[in-house]
Amino acid sequence: MATPYFSPKTFKFLRALSRNNSREWFHAHKEDYEAHLRQPFLRLITDLAPDVHTISEHYRADPRGVGGSLFRIHRDTRFSNDKTPYKTWSGARFFHARSKQVPAPSFYLHVQPGSCFIGAGLWQPESDTQRRVRQFIFDNPGAWKAAVQSPAFKRRFELVGDSLVRPPRGFPADHELIGDLKRKDFVASANLDDETVLGPNLRKAVATHLAGLAPLVDYLCAALDLEF
Repeated sequence: MATPYFSPKTFKFLRALSRNNSREWFHAHKEDYEAHLRQPFLRLITDLAPDVHTISEHYRADPRGVGGSLFRIHRDTRFSNDKTPYKTWSGARFFHARSKQVPAPSFYLHVQPGSCFIGAGLWQPESDTQRRVRQFIFDNPGAWKAAVQSPAFKRRFELVGDSLVRPPRGFPADHELIGDLKRKDFVASANLDDETVLGPNLRKAVATHLAGLAPLVDYLCAALDLEF
């Protein structure tokens, strides 16, 4: 049987951090962060690399400690009223090889007690990227429906994110996909229960979900002229 990546100590650390979100507390418990959250997550990313490559040779699960898939635990508080210094969750992004040059959809894994999930797509894209995706959906409705409206996809994933109140300019209000054309985010996600995240089959579960989300990412890559 596979060895679990995370343990109850992972969630214990994150819950304690949410109650004691200060630099002093974090530095006093940095060994717990490394042992129970950061290093296990980096090991999971390393093990997921061949799974991601199987889905697309253009996507990366990068286990580097800095500049790789794992997000920093530190919050960017420059433009926020909330000045707490640390995130009370941990996340990893499996990204397109050209994502630093052009907008690109990504896969994402989120670890947080009671709120773990896996998702994929474009989150809060710039307006030009939104327009390109909307136009692609308008021009290629059949492929969009095949990607995100198949019974297999809808059983496992939910399209989430913000939408416009009114139809976007230039698109008919009576279009069969007007709900999707109004989207500001093009993202699908599935919840992961805590038992799965702490259990020995986490890598298998994540890899299965990544493969299930691939049709959405493939479609969005086509909309943005990216390889998949």
